[in-house]
Amino acid sequence: MAVIYDADINKSIEKLGQELKSVLKAPEWTLFAKTGAGKERPPVNPDWFYIRAAAVLRTVYMRGPIGVEKLRIKYGNKKNQGHRPEEFRKGAGKILRNALQQLESAGLVKFQKDGVNKGRIITSKGKALMDKCAVREWNKKE
Repeated sequence: MAVIYDADINKSIEKLGQELKSVLKAPEWTLFAKTGAGKERPPVNPDWFYIRAAAVLRTVYMRGPIGVEKLRIKYGNKKNQGHRPEEFRKGAGKILRNALQQLESAGLVKFQKDGVNKGRIITSKGKALMDKCAVREWNKKE
């Protein structure tokens, strides 16, 4: 059986984003919010929140337990400052926090505190959803 490691990353995240549309609800501010301080404009794709939530779910699957601060660093970018050197800016925390909270209420991730390491980890329901999307992509590849 194929798992998330076998499928194409971009296609499986897009399929997972489509699956998450029925589970999550994008806030109304996602129409005009930027994804970080390093960006100049909001995303063009109207379904970007679901794709970001799918990418966050995959990141939790791969790197969990992981928290909002590590995700902000992962989804950050360099800010263009004209003739001055570029500087790194973290991604927007509210977007990641909201996605994690909705994924947690859907039962796809859960909070775990294990000594020094604390953060969200994927549940068996979340693993099953991700593997189901990976199997679809794997079957299309063959």
